[in-house]
Amino acid sequence: MEKRYRELTAAEVASLKDLGNRAEDWTKVHVSDTFNTECIYNCSFGGEVYLGVMEQGKRLNGSLPLAEGLSNSMIYDSTIGDHCAIHNVRLLSGYTIGDNSVLFNIDEMTADNSDDADYAWIEPMNENGGRRILPFNGMTIGDAYMWARFRGQTLMMERLEEITRKELAGVQGRYGTVGDSCVIKNTKCLHNVAVNSTADDPSRIEECIMLSDGVVGFGCKLEYGIIAQRFLLGEHVHLEYGLRLNDSVVGDNSTLARCEVGCSIIFPAHEQHHNNSFLIAALVMGQSNIAAGGTLGSNHNSRTADNEISCGRGFWPGLCVSLKHSSRFASNCLLAKGDYPAELNITLPFALVNNNMSKDRLEVMPAYWWMYNMYAMDRNSKKFAARDKRHYKAQHIEFDNLAPDTAEEIIIGRDLLKMWTDEAYREGKTEIEAHGMEKGKRKTVILKAGDGYKAYYDMLVYYAMNVLCAEGDSLPDSSMGEGERVTRWVNIGGQLISEKDMKSLIADIENGTLTSWDAIHGRFDALWKAYPEAKRRHAYQVLCHLSQKKSLDATEWEGYKSQYQRIKQYVADQKVLSRKKDETNEFRRMTYWNDAEMQAVLG
Repeated sequence: MEKRYRELTAAEVASLKDLGNRAEDWTKVHVSDTFNTECIYNCSFGGEVYLGVMEQGKRLNGSLPLAEGLSNSMIYDSTIGDHCAIHNVRLLSGYTIGDNSVLFNIDEMTADNSDDADYAWIEPMNENGGRRILPFNGMTIGDAYMWARFRGQTLMMERLEEITRKELAGVQGRYGTVGDSCVIKNTKCLHNVAVNSTADDPSRIEECIMLSDGVVGFGCKLEYGIIAQRFLLGEHVHLEYGLRLNDSVVGDNSTLARCEVGCSIIFPAHEQHHNNSFLIAALVMGQSNIAAGGTLGSNHNSRTADNEISCGRGFWPGLCVSLKHSSRFASNCLLAKGDYPAELNITLPFALVNNNMSKDRLEVMPAYWWMYNMYAMDRNSKKFAARDKRHYKAQHIEFDNLAPDTAEEIIIGRDLLKMWTDEAYREGKTEIEAHGMEKGKRKTVILKAGDGYKAYYDMLVYYAMNVLCAEGDSLPDSSMGEGERVTRWVNIGGQLISEKDMKSLIADIENGTLTSWDAIHGRFDALWKAYPEAKRRHAYQVLCHLSQKKSLDATEWEGYKSQYQRIKQYVADQKVLSRKKDETNEFRRMTYWNDAEMQAVLG
């Protein structure tokens, strides 16, 4: 419902003046029908100002119980919602503030809302600006990735900019908006920032923050000395403790702290909260964790600006890992501590990667997580879903670390292991060497190739049977085996779609079938709705691939059910055993007085 405003009466103007307020032109100060002058004192007004309902003596609930109203603030060309508390804001210009919001101790909040004002372009994934995108309020992580990623689709690039400019045309408050129930306090500067917030999903910005040219998603928390410029944040993003962020897109449910991130796209459920780590010109596909001391994208690696690092979901570099552009990693790669001297292309998923300096070689152990850290592997899938507290969920996310995309990587990994093992056998080598994983002349050695090959098989069966037995263990209809298996999946901000569907979406943007972002989002929603069935079909066809058949008969199905029970028991046992390594480690126990203390602290 549109709010109604009126001009001030002469008596109200006189009362406001008595309370230390002043205005360039009192006729341009508009108020709601219910208006109390006693709620406003020591303020200056300029341009067109609209003030909502304020109740004298009423305090907003929460950790900052300030009285409704305005005090000691300078307000220019802004709209203030109902029941707001705005105190000690030295300059507020060009903003629309939602209902029940708090602005306290802010040096400057300004926004350019002229008709020709534009969002600042973001230059993610590549420092050369060749992947730049034009953000807008409502853009999802998938939107940003699609725009930045498919640069070869020149017509789609043109269409996306046309769609964006068309929807922005004539829309004021592109940046200068603060949603309902938002708290912004003890902050230096917000310039051209849109903050999404509701009573159900409030956002908070507090304690010495400097933001410019950015969009803050619903339910975000930005606190304790961060500086961010040209950015897009998804829902429930947490930025804190001295973060420096520029030209980057940060996915839902992510935390960034004590580090530098520039020119990057980060998918949902990313953790990077340790000192001395930074990420430059990178694509990180989420469900990831960056340990302390990392230099991921060491500037500069060549005579030109850096290229890119691309990391599949579940990326986990250890302490003090240093990587060079350009590098690419399959899903769920764990990198041991080290300064990796050359570009990498790790094609084995769930692998442990080690830079063995003493032997001057690169070592890769396939299926490491499955064989040696099942507790963490299982926990990671569950914790990302459990921590998803988003209310709106505009970005669809696949949280399971065994899904169609990783299953296809495992299938490729098995083929590579077989090829490299056969080659080593033919040549009489005692070590299995991989090719194309590192730029340079030193060798890459595969550790425990046989165990990894068997583990990959079990992982595929476990994935497929988890999906197919979710609603019962009866033999699936043989029609699920019809057609070719989808072997190429695209991760769009966390949502998995087939490459065929991605190409169809691109074509429909280019030919004018999809003419708005709402229509594009509608297509993503439809694909997400169809995803469970597509995943079931893929799971069935993975089993067919393992059986080298088009469909499964009852005997084969019973065989997979039996294997599934064995693998489930293995998973349960390995979760206990991998966790027990910590519990029985005397060095880990020695800091505690007794077992009771350790249990109380660690759980």
